[in-house]
Amino acid sequence: MKPNTQQLNDLTIQVRRDILRMVHAVNSGHPGGSLGCTEFMVTLYQNIMDRKPGFDMDGIGEDLFFLSNGHLSALFYSVLARSGYFPVSELATFRLLNSRLQGHPTTHDGLPGVRIASGSLGQGLSVAIGAAQAKKLNNDSHLVFTLHGDGELQEGQNWEAIMYASAKKVDNLIATVDVNGKQIDGTTDEVLAMGSIRAKFEAFDWDVVEIAKGNDIEAIIAGMNDAKSRTGKGKPVCVLLHTEMGNGVDFMMYSHAWHGKAPNDAQLENALGQNYTEAESDY
Repeated sequence: MKPNTQQLNDLTIQVRRDILRMVHAVNSGHPGGSLGCTEFMVTLYQNIMDRKPGFDMDGIGEDLFFLSNGHLSALFYSVLARSGYFPVSELATFRLLNSRLQGHPTTHDGLPGVRIASGSLGQGLSVAIGAAQAKKLNNDSHLVFTLHGDGELQEGQNWEAIMYASAKKVDNLIATVDVNGKQIDGTTDEVLAMGSIRAKFEAFDWDVVEIAKGNDIEAIIAGMNDAKSRTGKGKPVCVLLHTEMGNGVDFMMYSHAWHGKAPNDAQLENALGQNYTEAESDY
């Protein structure tokens, strides 16, 4: 049975706590985008995707997810652990030498839930399209989901993949773009303005869904179910998820400064104080 909204909210708070503690412990990592996409990733894994218990790299007979913006690794690892892919206690090894939980996800250590190495931005969509086409060849009706940053779309390989997906009618693919308007060096408009992302995807013949409240779990559920209903109709589907970088921690929000900066001791205490639930279970 799927968790209710309150349970998803509680898990979101728990994952935020994990992210904050992980990046603080090693004074390294990317809390901003991770916090901004926490509601989405929790909802995706707990409510939207059709997943099998355990982990099989082939992924036949279940939905697949590919994280393209791999610097959101703290979020990814926490959601995977809290979804049963590996022990929650392993989160304490984040970014340590010889850990399976490196700064960007890798595959050579066989961490359950991780299907591709995603450190270099712009590559995840190409891999996901291949997986989606493999599902069609295997007569597997399940879907492939991806997550990308809006700044990541400044990488040209994305647009080759976007063009290919529509031309080849890869309609079992849902690509979500985290639209927070910020990247490591400033706002996306300051670094390299992209104009209307929606208009661009539509010009490439994708079906586009917008989730205006990308940090609201009920809005995410409604938007992602809408996206799912549009699959199988000849077009790939893009979801524009409008989020706030650093969401849930007041001093991290509304600025790009926390894209790749860890909190100090006092800031960690402050942030954890803003994210408390009776259901907490820290590692």
